[in-house]
Formats: sequence, C-alpha cells, structure tokens
Amino acid sequence: MNLVIVESPAKAKTINKYLGADYTVLASYGHIRDLPSKNGSVDPEDKFKMIWEVDSFSKKYLKEITDAAKKSEKIILATDPDREGEAIAWHVREYLDEKKLLKDKKIERVVFNEITKKAVNNGIDNPRSIETNLVDAYMARRALDYLVGFNISPILWTKLPGSKSAGRVQSVALRLLTEREHEIEQFKPEEFWTLKVNFKTSKGDILNSNIVFLNNSKIEKFSFKNKEDINNALKLIKKSKYKISDIGSKVYTRNPLGPFTTSTLQQTSSSKLGFGASRTMQIAQRLYQGIDIEGDTVGLITYMRTDGTNISNDAVNDFRNFIKNLYGDIYLPKEPNSYSGKKAKNAQEAHEAIRPTDVNRTPESMKKFLSTDQIKLYDLIWSRALSSQMEAAKFDRKTITIVSDDSLNQFKCSGSTIKFDGFLKLTKIEESEDEKILPDVNKEEVSTNDFIDEQHFTQPPPRYSEASLVKKLEELGIGRPSTYASIISVISNRGYADVLNKRFFPTDRGKLLSAFLEKLFSKYVDYGFTASLENQLDDITAGKEKWVKVLDNFWKDFNINVSNVKEKRTREVLDLLNESLGELIFESDKNGKINRKCKLCNTGELSLKNSFRGGAFIGCSNYPECKFTRPLSKSKAKDQIALSEPKLVGQNDNGKDIYLKNGRFGPYLQYEIVEEEITTKKKKKK
Repeated sequence: MNLVIVESPAKAKTINKYLGADYTVLASYGHIRDLPSKNGSVDPEDKFKMIWEVDSFSKKYLKEITDAAKKSEKIILATDPDREGEAIAWHVREYLDEKKLLKDKKIERVVFNEITKKAVNNGIDNPRSIETNLVDAYMARRALDYLVGFNISPILWTKLPGSKSAGRVQSVALRLLTEREHEIEQFKPEEFWTLKVNFKTSKGDILNSNIVFLNNSKIEKFSFKNKEDINNALKLIKKSKYKISDIGSKVYTRNPLGPFTTSTLQQTSSSKLGFGASRTMQIAQRLYQGIDIEGDTVGLITYMRTDGTNISNDAVNDFRNFIKNLYGDIYLPKEPNSYSGKKAKNAQEAHEAIRPTDVNRTPESMKKFLSTDQIKLYDLIWSRALSSQMEAAKFDRKTITIVSDDSLNQFKCSGSTIKFDGFLKLTKIEESEDEKILPDVNKEEVSTNDFIDEQHFTQPPPRYSEASLVKKLEELGIGRPSTYASIISVISNRGYADVLNKRFFPTDRGKLLSAFLEKLFSKYVDYGFTASLENQLDDITAGKEKWVKVLDNFWKDFNINVSNVKEKRTREVLDLLNESLGELIFESDKNGKINRKCKLCNTGELSLKNSFRGGAFIGCSNYPECKFTRPLSKSKAKDQIALSEPKLVGQNDNGKDIYLKNGRFGPYLQYEIVEEEITTKKKKKK
C-alpha cells in the first residue's frame, strides 16, 4: 500500500482515480499546523526557533493520515509545486516523524504542474526530496510576518484603539491606498479646452482633425486654458485657406500577449470579468484540481500560482497543430512565439504559465460541465494561451496632414484599419482600438466645415482597483503571486478600506494606521525596503542566502524600533500624527497655514483623538466643556451636522419643542411625548 498526501479533497479525488487500488490518496486540508498566537512562538534568542501547533480543524484529518501511514510501505508527499506546498509537505513529514511513523518507510516528494493522468503518472515516476531551500524561504517569511504582527499589533491596541493589527506586506499595500487618497483629497482641478476642426473635401467627405501647430506654435494639453483662448484660435484658423499636404500610410503590427501569469490573470480577470483576486484564485484552483467530465475527473488548467511566462514544448506543438487545423497556415508563425524573456523573480514560482491542459477542450465544449464563473475564467485562460501562439495582427495606419496657405497652421487626422486580423481572430480588440476608416482623398484644397470645442478639467488620479493594486505591487516587487489575494482581503476584512464600485476607499481607521506606521515604523513600510526583503527571501529560495541570517539582520533594527515606540505616551503619538496628517485633516487659512482653532468654543485647539468604540476623530482640547467633534476626513466633516448642544428646530402639533441632536449614529430629532399621546398609542396596541 502506498499513501499519497495532497492538500485538498478535490485534488485527492482526482489523483485517486488516476493511480488506482494500490494507492490511498488523502488530503491534509491545507497547512496542518502553524505558529500559535502567543508570545514566544518565534524565539530570536535561539536562532529563531519556532513552536508549531496543530490546529483543532486538522486533528481529524491527521488521524486519518497517521492511521493510513502505519499500514503503508511508501509515503508520497504530493502537495502543490510552490513554497507553500513544499512547506505543507515538510510539516506532514515532521509530524509523522514526531509520531515515529517513518521508521522503515520510504518517503518521496512528487509534484504535478497539472492534474492529468499523464502528468500524475510522470510525477509518481520521478520523485525527489523535499527542497530545503523552499522550506527555509517559507520559514523566513512566516517568522517575519509573525515578528512584525506580534510586536506592532499590541502597540496599536494601546496607542491607537480600534486598530486591529498590522501586517508586514499588507501595511505597505495600505500605504499605497492612503497615499493615493491623499493625492485625491489635495487635488485641485485645472481647466483646459480642446478644439477639433472638421474639414470638407471637394467630394463632401469630412476629415475630423486635431490641431498640431497654430501660428507656428505646437499645441499642447494646456494651450487653450479657457473659452477666450478658443475664440482667439478660431479667429486665427478662419483667416487662412487650407489644403491637404500629405497622405501617409504605414503598416504596423501588434503582437499577441503572452499566456497568463498569476498577476496578469488576476488583473485581466478583474478588468474583464469583474472578479476579485480571491474569487479568481478560487475558481482557478477548482479548474486546476479537477472537474467532473462524463464520469472522469480532469484538471483543465496548469498550476495557477506562477511567475513563469513560458509553456512546455509539448503544449506549444499542440497549440500550433490546433491553430493550423482550425484557422489555417496563415495564422501560424513560422517559429513558435517565445515569452521567456521575463525572468521569474522567484525560482519556486517559475513554473509554466497558466494554460489549458488540453487545447482540444474548447470553452464551447466545456460549457455544459462548468458553472457560469468557471466557463468565463476558463475561456479567458484558453483564449489567451492559444492566441499567444498565433500570428501578429497587421494594421494599416493612414495619416492625412492639412496645412494653411502660409504653413503656420497644421492639422492631422489618422485612422487604422485591420489589414490582417492574426490573433485577433480569437481575442476581441479593445474598444479604444476600434478601426477608424478614413476616406480616400487627394492632395487638394479643403474648407473648414465645423469646429468642436470642449471644456475639460483635469482629473485626480483614480483610486486603486484590485487589478491596478496587484499591478502596482508587482511593479514595486512587493508580495508574490501566491500572496496578492490574501493581502487584498486582509485590508478589506480589517476595516482599513471599503470597496465601492470596485475601487478602494481607505477608511479613517486605515488612514490613521498608515500614518502611524509611516511616522513610527517608516523603514518597515518603505517600498524599497520591503522589495529588498522580498529579494532576500528569493535568495534563500535560490540557496544564495541563509534564512537565519536574513531574520537576524531584520530583527536587530526592528526590535530597537519597537522598544522606542513602546516608550512613547499615547498623547505624544497623537501629536506626531497631528503634525504628519496636518493639512489632510485640518482646515487651512487663506495663507495656507493650518488652522486648528475650534470653531465652536473659539478657545480650544482641535486635535486628533481616538476611542475604542468609534476609532479616530477630531475633537476639541476643551473637552468636556466643549463637546465639538467631527470625522477625520475633511470632506466627511463638511457633510456632517456637528452639534455640541441640542438645537431647537420647531414644535410638533402638541406644541412641544423639537430638538435636533447628534448621537452615536449621527443627527436625530427628539421631542417630549405628552400623556395624551402615550394613552393613544396604548389604545392602538389593544
């Protein structure tokens, strides 16, 4: 009997069908143990020794595994082919060893990049040992996250009541969100105008043109700042006569995009399908582990946590044959397209790009076996992978140049038409790239036919969506494919940001936490430092660095930083935040100087305050005599009716005063109920 251990029951079910009666396949249900949430789980004084604890959920499944292990001759650890999978395999082996169940038993580690019969049998036939470097990288990352969270979080609970915790990477992602929000809050729109001119040819064709030069001056975005500038431009344009001076045509190509990596799948799934990162990964996990197709469980895609952009030679050959048979030789490049130029940052994630395990399982043929969300994501993955091996699309770009008789004014209109659709035969062209067909014209005189002027205002930078946040994190080298989804979910679940219309809006709690960390733990929310630490973790994976050394270098400075912050009084911390958040949370006078004077009592000074129940707010230094409060956000404050004392607003039908008051949940009306009203209400109940 051979025991195979995987993470998930879905994967176990699929593999069990492939291996047959000589194998028992059981699931560990993810990690079987973790660091307990108590002091001392990681000991920096003893080479960062870790205490692991089996959680109650895992005990039931570990009993099944240990019972099966006793009867097995060989134990095969077949968890996922990444750092987390390697760590789970290591934990299972260590646990069984502690139970003294490995004596006289053969232990093997196998990996499958896809869950198909061929890949599973190939993995079983080519076992290896557990890769120590991958486990060391996992240990370092887990210890770092514990040391940061377990040392900063208790400080937050005392210095910033209402804040739940601070994560090593989540805090850096939160900083991105709050910095963008600050940019938006401080943004001042700037007016500008655009002017387009329609010229008419002798045949009556209309040429919609952009101004390139006016009175020999190049036209830029802010060349026309107001309506007066537009009027002056119109006078200049109308003075001259015009002719077509040049008709240019140029063929350009657009190459297909490479197959998906984890981050590009998350970004594209978010923008095209509206799926969040977590949802995308959950659906992809199911497609990878196996779908029931006419009684046979089949993995439809390769492993979905990868930085790799290459695909196997076998898959490339299958794709090329499929393209040739379905679309013809004209759509097939002479040589396979290569996307291996992008080097994966982390060797443990440099697997194949995400692709279908069998290109012949078209989205159309899989529809009846998949849910609506599953078919959408499968179609996205299948189309992207197949189109990556198709011929480039060719466009014919035509440009018409129009000049004034004195050559001082110049206009251009351009349009592109598809000459050969190439990979666009399979993937739709984006709306912004739709063809614009220009009429056939000659070099002739044209007349001004119409003028289209529009007023615009500059827009603040957009708030991050899940797709743009993942892209930014990847650009900065922060986090890795397997961590993006959890980073995003933690920020939302802990109340640090709200997601509205698929955009992140940092909450007051999130802004305060980010400001606190940036002021008091600036090094550890620095983008460069965090990316450098990620690179060190990658170096551990590659065997270039020792994990204990990386942790030791980190801990020395971090521990000093923690000790210094612990000594600060809460009021001192809030004063520091008053200073760093000044122009964002307080009003400014006409000269731009921050004005913190209380508008209610006129003698107190407004300051950042915090409460266990409500979190951060702005309050008066004369409390309790002056009860003025307002939200942290200036924009929210303008919308709030802030009342320190009840305000008389009128009387009801019985002549009783109605007061407007401000409570925990905002403004409310209150009046005294007279005895007659109470009696009437009792009669109605009867």
